[in-house]
Amino acid sequence: MERERKCIIRGGALLVLFLGHAVRALEVPLDLPQPPTITHESPKDYIVDPRENIVIHCEAKGKPHPSFSWTRNGTHFDIDKDPKVMMKPNSGTLVIDISMEKAEAYEGVYQCTARNEHGAAVSNNIVIRQSRSPLWAKERNEPIVVQEGVPLLLQCRPPAGLPPPIIFWMDNNFQRLPQSSRVSQALNGDLYFSNVLTEDTRNDYICYARFPHTQTIQQKQPITVKVLDMDAINETMAALLNDTDFFGDSPAGERRPTVVVPPGSSSTKMVLRGETLELECIAEGLPTPEISWGKVSGELPSGRTSFHSFQKTLKVAEVTEADAGDYKCTAKNSLGTVDHVITVIVKAAPYWIRSPRNLILAPKERGELSCKANGDPKPTITWSMNGIPIENTPKDLNRKVEDDTIVFTNVQTGSSAVYQCNASNEYGYLLANAFVNVLAEPPRVLTPPNKLYQVIRNNPALLDCASFGSPIPNITWFRDSQTLVDGDSYILHENGTLEIHMAQTQDSGRYTCIALNTLGSKENHVLLEVKEPTRILKQLDYKVVQRNSDAVFECRVTHDPSLIPTVTWLKDSGELPDDERFVVDSDSLTINGVTESDEGNYTCIMNTTLDQDSASAVLTVVEQPDHPTDLELTDQQARSVQLTWIPGDEHNSPIQKFVIQYEDSLHQPGVWHNLTEVPGTKTTAHLKLSPYVYYTFRVQAVNDVGFSQPSPPSQQYRTEPAAPEENPSGVEATGNKHDNLVISWTPLSGLQSNGPGLQYKVMWRQKDVESDWDSVMVTNVSKFVVSGTPTFVPYEVKVQAVNEYGNAPEPEIFLGHSGEDLPTVAPENVEAHVQNSTLVEVRWDPVPSSTVRGRLKGYKVQYWKEKSLHKHHPHHEERQVLTFSGNKTHGKLPGLHPYSLYTFNVRVFNRKGEGPPSPDQEFRTPEGVPGRPAFLRVVNVNLDSLTLEWEPPVEHNGRLTGYTLRYQPINNTNELGPLEEIAVLPNETSYTLLNLKYSTRYKFYFSANTSKGSGPVITEEAVTVMDEAIASRQVDIATQGWFIGLMCAIALLILVLLIICFIKRNKGGKYPVKEKEDAHADPEIQPMKEDDGTFGEYSDTEDHKPLKGSRTPSNGTVKKDDSDDSLVDYGEGGDGQFNEDGSFIGQYSGKKEKDTAEGNESSEAPSPVNAMNSFV
Repeated sequence: MERERKCIIRGGALLVLFLGHAVRALEVPLDLPQPPTITHESPKDYIVDPRENIVIHCEAKGKPHPSFSWTRNGTHFDIDKDPKVMMKPNSGTLVIDISMEKAEAYEGVYQCTARNEHGAAVSNNIVIRQSRSPLWAKERNEPIVVQEGVPLLLQCRPPAGLPPPIIFWMDNNFQRLPQSSRVSQALNGDLYFSNVLTEDTRNDYICYARFPHTQTIQQKQPITVKVLDMDAINETMAALLNDTDFFGDSPAGERRPTVVVPPGSSSTKMVLRGETLELECIAEGLPTPEISWGKVSGELPSGRTSFHSFQKTLKVAEVTEADAGDYKCTAKNSLGTVDHVITVIVKAAPYWIRSPRNLILAPKERGELSCKANGDPKPTITWSMNGIPIENTPKDLNRKVEDDTIVFTNVQTGSSAVYQCNASNEYGYLLANAFVNVLAEPPRVLTPPNKLYQVIRNNPALLDCASFGSPIPNITWFRDSQTLVDGDSYILHENGTLEIHMAQTQDSGRYTCIALNTLGSKENHVLLEVKEPTRILKQLDYKVVQRNSDAVFECRVTHDPSLIPTVTWLKDSGELPDDERFVVDSDSLTINGVTESDEGNYTCIMNTTLDQDSASAVLTVVEQPDHPTDLELTDQQARSVQLTWIPGDEHNSPIQKFVIQYEDSLHQPGVWHNLTEVPGTKTTAHLKLSPYVYYTFRVQAVNDVGFSQPSPPSQQYRTEPAAPEENPSGVEATGNKHDNLVISWTPLSGLQSNGPGLQYKVMWRQKDVESDWDSVMVTNVSKFVVSGTPTFVPYEVKVQAVNEYGNAPEPEIFLGHSGEDLPTVAPENVEAHVQNSTLVEVRWDPVPSSTVRGRLKGYKVQYWKEKSLHKHHPHHEERQVLTFSGNKTHGKLPGLHPYSLYTFNVRVFNRKGEGPPSPDQEFRTPEGVPGRPAFLRVVNVNLDSLTLEWEPPVEHNGRLTGYTLRYQPINNTNELGPLEEIAVLPNETSYTLLNLKYSTRYKFYFSANTSKGSGPVITEEAVTVMDEAIASRQVDIATQGWFIGLMCAIALLILVLLIICFIKRNKGGKYPVKEKEDAHADPEIQPMKEDDGTFGEYSDTEDHKPLKGSRTPSNGTVKKDDSDDSLVDYGEGGDGQFNEDGSFIGQYSGKKEKDTAEGNESSEAPSPVNAMNSFV
């Protein structure tokens, strides 16, 4: 499914501005002295309408503003002497009033000159010609009588107009004459017939000429053409030539093609570079020739080639030198082929390679004016200064002309001028003005200050720094005080523009440019904002919608938050219909109840001020096809008929097939049956019919939407009765009792009966026994039971259809068997072969086929577990049965329990049921590995020992030989220690482990063993008890009496000191200690905080060293700095720390700390400083 997607970034307009600025950078601001520059002039070839005034444009700028003058046909044109000629104020544009004068009087070659004190600029030579639409010359056109099949040319020959007229052929009713590959118009307006037909006879072949400038249409006198067929010609000539057959009975004979335009086998065509090449090839012949084109030495130009006038005209746009060569036109019909080769020669009027550009120089600078042009032939370059050939101007030592270049050196103030370059050859000329302006001017920046540029991310950003100065200023760009240099991220153009190749969001900001020359500098700032692109998230899906349902096109968009998109919906590139059924939301278009008129191409366009995105999809309205009509029966035969019909409208969904149905009004009136199907491309069907049926037909069309309504029924068609052509199908012979044979079949339908009195002849006989067929005639049944048959004996049966008109063909013989009975004997030589502890193979001899008394289905092995061998009491288990299909003599019993006693037997079975079992037999399975112990638990956990308890496995699977116990310690980082292994006797149910480490986690692995190996492992973990001796040595210092007394004494002392300090301060005295502290501050003592009154913190790095022998707690958490051993960890609490000798290490702190390791919190005991603070 095609999808159309179009994205336009309006930031691309910046590129146009930049390219334009490359020229504007050389322009002089209009407030500075400068020579004239022509800004607008009329075209070189100017055809004027004689009904309107002649306006010849010439506009120029300069400082001071230039004056204008004109020449006509090479001499001065004094407009003041002609009252009909006026020059517009402040302009050189001429307006010539020809209301009372003929325009021919002012035809000629005009040239405008714009002049001021710094030089003179001249325009192109403007050729003024009046448009002409002359009348058709009076003529009398005689009727043209031609023989059918001959070629014919109707000439137009319009009058020569200026510009040439547009030619077309119409009739008296102003209707264009139909054209085709047989009849077509040539480039010169003539009408060519490759061969004429009698329907070409008419009396109003009229050639019209439309003159575009005057908007007039003129017509040629009508031409009458009469085409005679052979009968008419013979009758006419017979009357004159005594009934002689003059032309025969055939039209003009068939003939090979002949190229009539251009004539001959080859021709030449010259075209100028840049023009459109038009080649035509018109051929006559019978049958009508087909035209094809090719290039002899290459391919036709790609993308610029088009065919017109039924392939008879080849056009190549924008011709280049590479398009020169031989082009071959081929005309072909069934009688032959003819070629015509056209040699194309490409010439070229002069065209610019590099036109001269204005040159701005500072005094004593050097510069060049270059004028480079090409053409075929090579153009001649001539120079003028201020409109005067340069060789006729005063000699200037600072100027040197070198062919197409003028070199200026050491220019002086006052040497400004306008120079003209003329490049010409025989096909035209080019004229360009370029001034040399000598100025001394400091830089100025022309770009407005703080100009805002907005671009879309990932698109180029072009920041302008248009400047002027003489000498030409150098441009430098900055951002955030950093100089921007030419590189991967930035491109600095010669005109001062800064290009950011792929703008990103981080490029947004302020940019500064500085223009600098020898006379000064100028700074300017611009702003750049980089926006996110507008993107349609989900493309429109092509919609195929049923009529009267709703169609929804979703158009969801993402965009920059600062850009507000507007949605526009188009249908077939135009506006949506003004219909309330069309509902436009912000991101969707809903068409309610679609109709056929809603079909088309829908486009969603999301616009912002910077960019847009669009997506399109096609809406197709479909519905079920209309029913076929006009059913007709043809080619009626005894057993077939041809049915034809006309299809109905397919409603945009191609008809895939037609279904032909019939009604049998004789056997099943009112019931329609499918008869056959034909592809949707056919409208006829050859129907095979059955005898003795009253047919009525109808047709349904089917497309992707569904079935059409049935067509109106056809007329009834009856077929005659006949003997049956087929016998019943699905014949089977089998018994449902041991002494009968049931013969069944699928009865014939009424359509298959072929006639009245349908019966069935049922026949049977025992196979391989010499006997005649037994038979019976039955009616309206589909089975017959033969009784008294032997058990399971083969029979041959057949069923034949019979009606009043005869018998069906000899029926096919089918084989079957009479009923089955149960088998009579059990298998013998039954044996069991043990494979392993869970698998046994059982073998037996097959029973004789005569004892099966039916179709052998297989053998069944029944087995059950009697008991486990390690237990003495029996084990009752449900009996299991495994079935082995077919005539197998062995089978395997999987999934058995090890070390167990089993009983089994074998019996044969058929479709009727099972025979007697074989005598029961036993087998024993060997030992296997035991199951998992019933449980494992840890009890009696002590400082260095613990006890494990367990119960034996539920499934011994043999005699237990013992247990295996393995264990290993786990440290605080969950790393496993060395693994120890112990063998335990089988009668044990507990085991005590000694000499373990205290406060250590252990992991245990325990399994049971038999002679076949170890069973599955059960695991458990436990932690030994902490050493109480160590815990008892850690005492909470906060509970000691001496510590409490010490704290009280210190607090009382501080209180006394504060009272004394307060008394002395109230008396005005100074506290000498305070002065000393201010003068000799201890760098390790922090002053008291002013905000909360607390003392500063005292610290000693030695206080934070870990105690010797301290350990990480068993849960893996580390208190404080991962090395302090807290008394709380041993159950006593407190935050004091002790050396190895038990002495107190005070940790002084002015605030409480929280222990956040593992989320556990504990309050510290008050430090001495805290205690003092509490008293204060």
